[in-house]
Amino acid sequence: MSTSAMHEGSTDRPRIFYGYVIVAASCFSMALIFSVHYAFGVFFKPLSASFGWTRAITAGAFSLVWIVQGLLSVVMGGLNDKFGPRVVLTIGALLIGGGYLLTSQIHSLWELYLYYGVLVGAGLGSTFVPLTSTTARWFVKWRGVMTGIVASGVGVGALVGPPVANWLIANYNWRVTYHYMGAMVLVGVLVAAQFLRRDPMQMGARPYGEGEGDRLPVKAGASGLSIREAAKAWQFWTASVIFFFYGYTWTAILLHLAPHATDLGISAKNAANMIAVLGGASILGKVLLGIVADKIGDKKVYLLSFMIMVLSLLWLTTITKTVEFDLFALLFGFAYGGLATAHSPLVAWLFGMRKHGFIFGICFNGFTIGCALGPLVSGHIFDVTHSYRLAFFLCSASALAGLLLTLLLKPSFPSDSSHGTRPVVGTLVEEKTS
Repeated sequence: MSTSAMHEGSTDRPRIFYGYVIVAASCFSMALIFSVHYAFGVFFKPLSASFGWTRAITAGAFSLVWIVQGLLSVVMGGLNDKFGPRVVLTIGALLIGGGYLLTSQIHSLWELYLYYGVLVGAGLGSTFVPLTSTTARWFVKWRGVMTGIVASGVGVGALVGPPVANWLIANYNWRVTYHYMGAMVLVGVLVAAQFLRRDPMQMGARPYGEGEGDRLPVKAGASGLSIREAAKAWQFWTASVIFFFYGYTWTAILLHLAPHATDLGISAKNAANMIAVLGGASILGKVLLGIVADKIGDKKVYLLSFMIMVLSLLWLTTITKTVEFDLFALLFGFAYGGLATAHSPLVAWLFGMRKHGFIFGICFNGFTIGCALGPLVSGHIFDVTHSYRLAFFLCSASALAGLLLTLLLKPSFPSDSSHGTRPVVGTLVEEKTS
């Protein structure tokens, strides 16, 4: 089919748009991968007790994952732009699954940092940035909600993984649990990766919704800044700092909420369920706020999400009962879902789609550096003060800083609406050959 036919006619469009397969495979992969990754809070005390490590030292492995993930997200984002998500996620499946299998056999701290921190972290670089960037290429209409569905795979993993991990640890041990869950990730993600394609051009199609309405074609085109142009824009660095505050706050709570609850006398089972509530609420946030983002814009969703985070974190410093923790997890998880959904589209709004994967990968380093420091700093504060109170206040301040900086954001090239629309300068063909 000629390029012109592909962009002008719709008679050859398949009955089922393949972009839905992309979304399903991406969501499934995220769910498997993050079911183990976000269960680290359940593994936290058993690991620490087995080897006599402090909370800061044990949390260091989780922090290292995020540092390595951030560095590799840049590489994987660039590889995704060039080779596509099938190749990138296949590499990720081998690294993540293999890393978990090796983690089940560790006997020293350096092995935990190498197998979990480095290998799993490197594999995670192939997940969020490449998969959400790919989704943005397949959808113009419904870009926000489709990105939300893909990102909700993380929430599904956080909903299912911690209770399953807690049950396996209680009935077997943490080694067997990592072995089984690592094998599940390795096989499941390898299979799902084979269904992925970089963009509609490879399937003789075009992005869903391209050419519909006044705004839609603008959001989808390959317009936007080059990597060098984006790096010179103040929005690039501001967005990276905002993502840092978001990441710091999210992972500090993700890792230390369960230990904090058990310190207050709440059972390990109920503490694991709190992490599951975080995951379930994030699914709602990603889907519902993804729909909202398509209507009011990603910036406003970021502001709303940060506001909920600030208020819920201030409340966290005062609560002691299981039902209160569950309600906190519901609010905080919902807010996190909004940030996660708007993450990739916000970068598209600021810089366009021309080099979205690579630019998003670089900005994503702000997020992963925050993710690395949040658990580590919070663990150190607990080791020194024997309390999480100051740590949670810092999380609230971090979310507030993210909110204030988000107020400053605007597109880095001409926009004709508050939603971030802008003129198209290029086509998918030009992008593919650039």
